Amino acid sequence: MIETQVHSRNIVAWAADKPEVVVLSGDLTGSTEIAAFKAAYPDRFFSLGMAEQNMLSWAGGMAREGFVPYLHTFSVFLVRRPYDQVAMSVAYPNLPVKLVGFLPGIMTPGGVSHQAIEDISLMRGLPNMTVLEVGDAADVESVLDVAHGVNGPVYIRMLRGALPRLFDSPMELDRIRHLADGEEVTLFSSGICTEEAIRARQALEAAGVTVTHRHVSTHKPFTDPAIADAIRAAKTLVVTVENHNIIGGLGTEVAERMAEIGAGVPLLRIGIPDTFAHGASAAYLMDKYDLTARRIVERIAATLGLEVPIPSDIGNTDVTIDVGAEQLEAL
Repeated sequence: MIETQVHSRNIVAWAADKPEVVVLSGDLTGSTEIAAFKAAYPDRFFSLGMAEQNMLSWAGGMAREGFVPYLHTFSVFLVRRPYDQVAMSVAYPNLPVKLVGFLPGIMTPGGVSHQAIEDISLMRGLPNMTVLEVGDAADVESVLDVAHGVNGPVYIRMLRGALPRLFDSPMELDRIRHLADGEEVTLFSSGICTEEAIRARQALEAAGVTVTHRHVSTHKPFTDPAIADAIRAAKTLVVTVENHNIIGGLGTEVAERMAEIGAGVPLLRIGIPDTFAHGASAAYLMDKYDLTARRIVERIAATLGLEVPIPSDIGNTDVTIDVGAEQLEAL
C-alpha cells in the first residue's frame, strides 16, 4: 500500500491537544508537509526564513520558556549548517527541541549541497541527542509520539511524498522491528532501504539463503538486547543497508555492537561509500550505491560466493518511495 502526505495529516491531528507544541519552518513550509499545520494553528507556527543557525538558537529559547519546538527543514540544513548551534543551544542544555529533517541521504536531486549523508554520524556524536529514522507510513505516524516522550533533543530523519506501509504497529524507542528469522545471514536495514531489503531477503530465501531481518528506527540509543540476539543468530554474515555514509551510521552502530559482544562473523556494510554523491533521482542513486533489491542481492551473493538468481519482478530502479514532483523543490 502506498500513501501520501502522511506527516501532513498526522501532525495536525497529533498536535490538537498539545498546546506546548510549536512548529518552526526554515522557509520550506510546503516542502516539509506543514502547510496544513500552519493553516490549522497559525499562532503556533513560526517561519524563521533561511537562517538555520538563528532558528536553532530561537528554538532553544522557546524550549526554556516551556514550549516544545518542532523544527522543519531539510536534513542537511538542520545538521551540517547549524551544527554548533545544535550543540550549544540545544544539546548541551539538554532542551526538548525536536529536529524534523526531510530528504535525508540521497533522497534529493540537489547534489552535495542538499544531501545529508553524514547526519546520523554527526548527531550520534552529540551527548544528550536521540536519533530516529522512519521507514514507512506507520513509522511516520508514530515517530512524533516517540520523540515527544524523550525529555531532551531529538533528531528525526523524516520522509515525505509517496511512502509504503510496511508495518502494522507503531515504532518504539530503542526497539528494533522483527521482520524475519533465519540462520545464515542477519540483515539490518533502516529508512528507505528496508522496503528494498525485504524484497532482497525474499529473493535470497527463495535461493535457500535463510535470513534474520531487523528494521532499525532508533540509531541512538542503540541498546535493544534484540540487536545482540540477531547478530548471534548469523552463521555466516551480518549485513547492514543504509541511506547514509557507511562511516558513522547503521554499519558503524552494528560494528560497535558486534565488537562489544565478540561476534565472530564478517560484516558487510552497504551504503554510500566514503564519497560525496551527485545530483540525480533517488531511484538512480539507490541503484548506483547498491541500495535497490537487485544490488543488495548481488552484493550479498558475491560476498557469500553463491549464485543467487534475480527474480524477474526485481528491476534495477523499481523503488516505491518517491518524493515525486515535490522533489524539484529541493533544488
